[in-house]
Amino acid sequence: MALKQTEALAACSAPAPETKGFFMQQTMLRIKDPKRSLDFYTRVMGMTLLKQLDFGDGMDFSLYFMAYVDPKDVPSDEKEATKFCFSTPATIELTHNWGTENKEGEVYHNGNKDPRGFGHIGIVVPDVYKACERFESLGVPFVKKPDGGKMKGLAFIQDPDGYWIEILNPLNMAKSP
Repeated sequence: MALKQTEALAACSAPAPETKGFFMQQTMLRIKDPKRSLDFYTRVMGMTLLKQLDFGDGMDFSLYFMAYVDPKDVPSDEKEATKFCFSTPATIELTHNWGTENKEGEVYHNGNKDPRGFGHIGIVVPDVYKACERFESLGVPFVKKPDGGKMKGLAFIQDPDGYWIEILNPLNMAKSP
């Protein structure tokens, strides 16, 4: 059973002064094929690659940090680009373990199959219906279209690794109960 709003508020604490300046910087998603994922998050979702970090010597993985920023704002200097990357709120860190692109089938659990865990990321768009028309024309798989199910005006699509992405507009969300 859900908590009543008063119960939820009572379970919360006021932020400690020591947490001033904290912010949500990244969510990490493991990816199978960086070429497919980078194409999806740039061409389909409109994000910008802020920084790529490669780790060899037995670690054998790469990180790709994506965000909604103008590509012209990303500094060309490596140190400044790194500082910019890790100062940008709400980035997605795509983690590629080298060699997974050569494996057959799904490599990672998207959190929406049993056992359930991680659910989705949410992306705000100006018009959910227009965005979904575009996604459909690009062949993006849908979990839920804007008028499907009980919650109208929002959608769920999937990225190349099957992670769910909620497509929403704040004005539509304000109309929901």
